[in-house]
Amino acid sequence: MKLASWNVNSIKARQEIVLKWLEEVQPDVLMIQELKGLEFPDAGRFEALGYHIQTVPQKTYNGVATLSKTEIKPVHNKLPGFEEDEQARYQEMEITGVRMINIYAPNGNPVETEKYPYKLKWLDHLYAHLCELREKDVPFLVCGDFNIIPEERDCYDPKAWQGDALFKLESRERLRKMFYLGLSDALRVFNQQSAQYTFWDYQGGAFPANKGIRIDHFLTSPRITDRMTSCTIDVTPRGWEKPSDHTPIILTVD
Repeated sequence: MKLASWNVNSIKARQEIVLKWLEEVQPDVLMIQELKGLEFPDAGRFEALGYHIQTVPQKTYNGVATLSKTEIKPVHNKLPGFEEDEQARYQEMEITGVRMINIYAPNGNPVETEKYPYKLKWLDHLYAHLCELREKDVPFLVCGDFNIIPEERDCYDPKAWQGDALFKLESRERLRKMFYLGLSDALRVFNQQSAQYTFWDYQGGAFPANKGIRIDHFLTSPRITDRMTSCTIDVTPRGWEKPSDHTPIILTVD
């Protein structure tokens, strides 16, 4: 089973790129972040490729969606314990017997505003829910745009990101706590190299110079980790015309 996660930075602006990529790569499941709208444009074209679509949309901002070649059974469309959150950032579902969680975590910048405490609060609620799933021994994975750079090797210039919400110690500690639950950073199971990035800014020729960061992740519970056969970053779509500033990450499990 081939699973993918991709922050598309507006499905309306990126639908042709996403359709092209789906036709070429044929993932069984694609979890999308940053829909940026209430509608999923031309859904029929995606359905013609064999995909079921479930969305958690928001006008103008945020939004997540999942495309699957098999039935999607919704579980939660709000982060458990934080149901009052008005931002569309969370989608939890059952697909082929696996609990799959699609997230678009808050960015948190500027850190001197309310956005950073909101980011930390959101991550704390996510951690609490993952604790419950681990206690129940539910096989699950969490993927999406975490807006967290785990380590210095996941950033082209750590000094440039000092003080940024994506790299602040409190943000990275939240991610580390998830690892302490027994979750695996799927990419790092297979690839320990530096400069493995999923995001490049549009400015300053960042992509050609590979000045990127790794903020899109697959985290897997032990029973899913045991089934993994590969996890890779597909940089190809980032080089296409009018791309998202993120690129897909792909996890394959038996």
